[in-house]
Amino acid sequence: MPPPVCYNHIMLVSRVSQFSGISRTLDLPITQEQLNSWMEGKLIQEAFPHLSADQREFLMTGATPEEWAKYIVEDTFLGEDDG
Repeated sequence: MPPPVCYNHIMLVSRVSQFSGISRTLDLPITQEQLNSWMEGKLIQEAFPHLSADQREFLMTGATPEEWAKYIVEDTFLGEDDG
């Protein structure tokens, strides 16, 4: 994970999508302390309660809502997620 860049509590966070391999950067309203607490094991929804589910998903997997819909929802409808 590349180190984030922080400007006045807005952190530029880069992630590579686990689904597509595409690298993206988002401006997220998080602090280094919040990021550290999550990386040390705090649940993401507790470390970042103000972030949307899509923003938290980006932090965890690098996936965008569009990728989530394409790779996860399509697989479920196609029966590839039957275990």
